[in-house]
Amino acid sequence: MGNPSPLSIWQGKNVRLRAMEPADWEPYFDWNSDDEMARRAYFIPFPQSQEAMKRFAERESTQAPEDDNFRFVVENNQGEVVGDVTVNHCDPRAGTLKWGVATKLEHRCKGYASESLILVMRYYFQELRYQKITIDIYSFNEESVKLHEKLGFQLEGRIRRTVYTKGQYFDELMYGITKEEFLEKYGDLTF
Repeated sequence: MGNPSPLSIWQGKNVRLRAMEPADWEPYFDWNSDDEMARRAYFIPFPQSQEAMKRFAERESTQAPEDDNFRFVVENNQGEVVGDVTVNHCDPRAGTLKWGVATKLEHRCKGYASESLILVMRYYFQELRYQKITIDIYSFNEESVKLHEKLGFQLEGRIRRTVYTKGQYFDELMYGITKEEFLEKYGDLTF
């Protein structure tokens, strides 16, 4: 796995975004064993076998992007998988999308998620002509709230008591950022 040219739009200072490879099943298997990471992403799933994760990684590694939806594997400069960004709900007509972001516990607060999300925003805003990103964050996920606010996302709404975990209900927070807000904060980050 050679390092890409520093001129690659997928390369930041500390991370590289890439497609999933079949060998990536191991970090994803480990993540599924991390209840807190799973809870923050969606919910705690039933246990999965190593074979099921191998098949998942194989399937994801050969799947072509569909309607601009894509799973980016985030790798640090040492070539270690540190997280992922999954872009979904892409609507090219309206120019809107959503995403989910996950970072392994031992790699949080090192700037990997911020840098990855800036790379993704730059690509979707400046190459694919999207104009807005909207995300949903569970109210107990304070790290994600801080991350997105730091990136320039604005709180746009709250839906009360839509998530159930840890024996209680939590709110869902909606955050958004427009292309203009991104450009105001980061400038014209052309490649």
